[in-house]
Amino acid sequence: MIRVILSGCNGKMGRVISNIVSNFPDLKIVAGVDRTTSQNTYPVFSDIADCNVDADVIIDFSRPDALESLIKYAKEKNVGIVLCTTGFTDEQILKINEAANEIPIFRSANMSIGINVVNKVLKNISELLYKDFDIEIIEKHHNQKVDAPSGTALLLANTIKDSLPEETIFVHGREGIAKRSHKEIGIHAIRGGSIVGDHEVIFAGQGEVIEISHYAISREVFAVGSLKACQFMYRKEKGLYSMDDVVK
Repeated sequence: MIRVILSGCNGKMGRVISNIVSNFPDLKIVAGVDRTTSQNTYPVFSDIADCNVDADVIIDFSRPDALESLIKYAKEKNVGIVLCTTGFTDEQILKINEAANEIPIFRSANMSIGINVVNKVLKNISELLYKDFDIEIIEKHHNQKVDAPSGTALLLANTIKDSLPEETIFVHGREGIAKRSHKEIGIHAIRGGSIVGDHEVIFAGQGEVIEISHYAISREVFAVGSLKACQFMYRKEKGLYSMDDVVK
């Protein structure tokens, strides 16, 4: 049995994970961490430093400001972390990469298997299309999402950028009179209502348009991906892992 600590257990994603973990007979949530400490079917702590329950891996669906305490705890207990939170600063990403030299860390901008398959497709086709197509990315999320553009939009944008033979620049939205440069990758963020997460990559050419889209129908898709990542990370050696490794 893989014992899991769920950070952000009483948030929207934490509640979804708690509800579907029973579909994974080899996983058990043994403790939770959340600012809201209402009890679940497992004990909940306001600070992971106070957690006295043994576990094999931590799943984090909280906020970036929890990172330091999670890494400290994981190092002390020698457990892996599945980081599902987005919006990390460059400095925090550096801390994650450094910590991966001591403990196993899994980080992905999107926990959906489908999005990560789309990402692999973009690696294969972007260079082929770039010469004759302009590239734009549109992402849509609910009105409570705090970071923009989404981590997933940046994941897709960076995958495209790294696949291209020449330097490109990101342009976040447009305003005023400005002719588009072919070297731009446009990234546009839409916030409203209860949209779970939609991403569209548009390759616009002369007389034809190719669109690759992914629509998250419910948050359950991210919960399933995070639990699959948890299975993957069980007893892994130190290092940095991603959803690419799960897809493979």
